[in-house]
Amino acid sequence: MDRSGIFAGDDPFAIARSWLAEAEPLEPNDANAIALATVDGTGLPNVRMVLLKDIEPAGFVFYTNYTSRKGREIEVSGKAAFVLHWKSLRRQIRVRGLTSREEGPQADEYYASRSLKSRLGAWASRQSQPLSSRTALMAEVAKVTASKGTNPPRPAFWGGVRITPLEIEFWADGAFRLHDRFRWERSTPEEGWKIERLNP
Repeated sequence: MDRSGIFAGDDPFAIARSWLAEAEPLEPNDANAIALATVDGTGLPNVRMVLLKDIEPAGFVFYTNYTSRKGREIEVSGKAAFVLHWKSLRRQIRVRGLTSREEGPQADEYYASRSLKSRLGAWASRQSQPLSSRTALMAEVAKVTASKGTNPPRPAFWGGVRITPLEIEFWADGAFRLHDRFRWERSTPEEGWKIERLNP
């Protein structure tokens, strides 16, 4: 199988990091933005944009409020999918896999790296819940600021979600809509990858 050039390599996470690094100076905003898909209890899908914060040796990590709709749906299903798309490169990466929480030192470190206002906002926002007004939200921010001070700890309800992929697809635009697609697939995280080229 010919996987030369941008598709070359035996580590899909290294390929993903390479593509992201290539996109970062070209994308005007948030080259790490992913469209994250989850499903509710009836199987009805939800999708929204979040920021991918780490491509690890064996997974992809983003951060959220665990009580948000996406947090609750992930908790129930234990699965999620996302697409990372760059118009500048005319490439995308699709991922489907199993989820787990990142609630340890790694989450604490990322939370501490955020701006103070973002850290306080994580405490103040009841993410995805109905809100009476913007004024009510800002009042809650003021309340949290007074109670938590300038070094708030990470909330127990806020942290990382790691997606351990069972499927990764690398896609690149081709002339006349004859795109290049390679799918890496496995049944469990312990198995080796099966790689195949897909029709456009």
